[in-house]
Amino acid sequence: MSEERLPTLGITGGRGFIAWHLRGRIHALGGFNPAAVGHETFTDPAALERFVRRCDTIVHLAGMNRGDDAELERVNVGLCARLAQACERTGCAPQLIFANSTHLERDTAYGRSKRRGAELLAAWAGRCGARFVNLVLPQVFGECGRPFYNSVVATFCRQLADGEAPRILEDRELELAHAQDVAARILQLAAEGASGDVRLTGRCMTVIELLSRLQALAERYNAHLLPPLPDEFDLSLFNTYRAYRFPGAYPARVELRSDARGALFEAVSSLHGGQCFLSTTLPGMTRGNHYHLRKFERFLVVRGLAVIRVRRLFSDEITEYRVSGGEPCYVDMPALHTHNITNIGDGELTTLFWSHEIFDPRQPDTHAEPVKA
Repeated sequence: MSEERLPTLGITGGRGFIAWHLRGRIHALGGFNPAAVGHETFTDPAALERFVRRCDTIVHLAGMNRGDDAELERVNVGLCARLAQACERTGCAPQLIFANSTHLERDTAYGRSKRRGAELLAAWAGRCGARFVNLVLPQVFGECGRPFYNSVVATFCRQLADGEAPRILEDRELELAHAQDVAARILQLAAEGASGDVRLTGRCMTVIELLSRLQALAERYNAHLLPPLPDEFDLSLFNTYRAYRFPGAYPARVELRSDARGALFEAVSSLHGGQCFLSTTLPGMTRGNHYHLRKFERFLVVRGLAVIRVRRLFSDEITEYRVSGGEPCYVDMPALHTHNITNIGDGELTTLFWSHEIFDPRQPDTHAEPVKA
């Protein structure tokens, strides 16, 4: 199916955290033609009308999470009202998926704004016969979330990655869901043409339990030991922590032990398992140019000279690491960052690759994307 024939999925708050994960998933798996807009579109009625006209489904993510109470209510409710008004003026009735929150049950400025926003959008859908999904989300975490804004997970990960000691101001129950799980549910609802109230459940734990888990992950990883990852949630938590170590923690040097027989170093020390393989690359040739949604991958040059390049999706900034088999070191790839390795030496390059899972050709989680455009 050509891109022109794909249904258009509009995304408000298109530069935000959940939107970035949603766009990355669509970029990997296809199925929709994404159209992302920022807050500025809501200040231009004509631009907002053009946006709603082109959309088969709109995922409404735009809004404030933190700030002055009065402003937070005004902004969040106002965005919903303007979106509904634009649909009414144009006579458009796209499926509308509203990213609500479990906070809607609380008598806070944020909770009231989410509750009132859902009421406005549901009323519009009822008047015009549109499909409306009130998607209630728990606390969402993941790679590249904003510390002190998106999630306490982001805050703790940033502090641990910087060598700081996080402080718990209040211990309370959390319900956590990874942003890729949220993105997957949104795309499923859009593909099904769903409507009604939908509640996404997450993993429950206290703030103390969360910090304890993250501290254990950080302690092992800092000691070059890969922790056990018994399920997808643990992998998501570990991948989130690793993303805050990028780019400054790499390349990570490993100890090279030498004697009369030669040299030895530990490439991967894992309590999890996974798959390890070697490749050779001829001078001037490049491997990679792909990214992963969840897979954890390590590059370690055993022999030769190479440059490893990494770029966050939808960004132009490229991080480069010059690495050599003479000084063993590894680079662990953050999820949703495309990466490659190029042989810049005169001889053959030998590279060790490690992944947290055994390769499954039916679900490879390897998505082509050039590092350099």
